[in-house]
Amino acid sequence: MAEQHTPRSLIVTLYGAYGRTPDNSPVPVAELIRLLAAVGVDAPSVRSAVSRLKRRGLLLPERTADGAAGYVLSEQARQLLDDGDRRIYARPAPRLSDGWVLAVFSVPEAERHKRHLLRSRLGRLGFGTAAPGVWIAPERLYEETRNTLRRLGLDPYVDLFRGAHLGFEATAEAVARWWDLPSIAERHGAFLAAHEPVLHAWERRSEGDDTAAAPSEEAYRDYLFALDSWRRLPYADPGLPAELLPAGWPGERSAAVFSRLHARLRAAGLEFVRRRATAMG
Repeated sequence: MAEQHTPRSLIVTLYGAYGRTPDNSPVPVAELIRLLAAVGVDAPSVRSAVSRLKRRGLLLPERTADGAAGYVLSEQARQLLDDGDRRIYARPAPRLSDGWVLAVFSVPEAERHKRHLLRSRLGRLGFGTAAPGVWIAPERLYEETRNTLRRLGLDPYVDLFRGAHLGFEATAEAVARWWDLPSIAERHGAFLAAHEPVLHAWERRSEGDDTAAAPSEEAYRDYLFALDSWRRLPYADPGLPAELLPAGWPGERSAAVFSRLHARLRAAGLEFVRRRATAMG
């Protein structure tokens, strides 16, 4: 099945990769349209997606220095992207001794819609279900979990604990109950099928075709698509210790493919973005 890259997702990916600046300067709408055109998104789709992100409070309208219409990231959006960076780019080798974070929640029946929101958000953060109302994830996800629950106003319903598994069942067997490992493995396989051939194609190029020195639209496009696909995976797969995973687990391989694509293409993509911005000026 072909990968789906929605305009809204690609805009978030673009801001995450190239749209953050220390002063949070606005990205002109015209520049967004030109940059998204390079990955096959037309102008009406860009405008529609930007409007949805604006309604969600992730993008805020602001004029550029020369008076052009543009958008900046909201504080909420910047926090989301900063949290995402730790997932997407920093994948430390997990150890069984690192421990776990437990989320235990209780929601009054009158607010049961928040129970669904809690379950959904914890699942999207990479938590597995240890028991009804008890969710578990690697301990390193604690800070992001705390930030997310506070931002959504869900922290009054949740207690977070750090802990170690003491028994009575083999932890590997428990992990297979807590997470849908076959589904996660399938997602890694889809990423590899789409992007490993792209990596190999770049690596086969002659040494004289240095993408860092010769920025190209192709490098930008390949990187943005890879990042748009990859950035969801570290949330589906929270990074469990190898000894708890089935033999031949594809997560390490897909992480290596993304890391090599990032190292090879990101700088070239940035130069392409800067040249587009200069051409507009």
